[in-house]
Amino acid sequence: MMVDDDLWSAVGDPTRRRMLDLLLSEGSGTATSLSAHLPVTRQAVAKHLLVLDQVGLVHATTAGREKQFRVDQVQLARAVAQLADVGAAWDSRLQRIKRIAETIQRGKDTHNETEQEQ
Repeated sequence: MMVDDDLWSAVGDPTRRRMLDLLLSEGSGTATSLSAHLPVTRQAVAKHLLVLDQVGLVHATTAGREKQFRVDQVQLARAVAQLADVGAAWDSRLQRIKRIAETIQRGKDTHNETEQEQ
């Protein structure tokens, strides 16, 4: 699976991740309602929502004078699948590094034992 850099750039920001958490727990929210739970202004929240909307993680519907945002479950599932793939790839790399380090350590231990016997 290819990693969507724009998607990961969008969720790389801690404020946007917190916004997604809030939207998931509340079901939906507006820039105003989200800003009440975040240490940023309503205008900053609106800009973050725009970024999330551009990558498809949220969608807006007009509710009176404000836009109501909801998380796109399909796009979120896609993001989670990408994260799982990246995690699995890194787990594999780290296991290879661990095996190499263990082989090097065994070689050093054998070398030290040989020196002590002499």
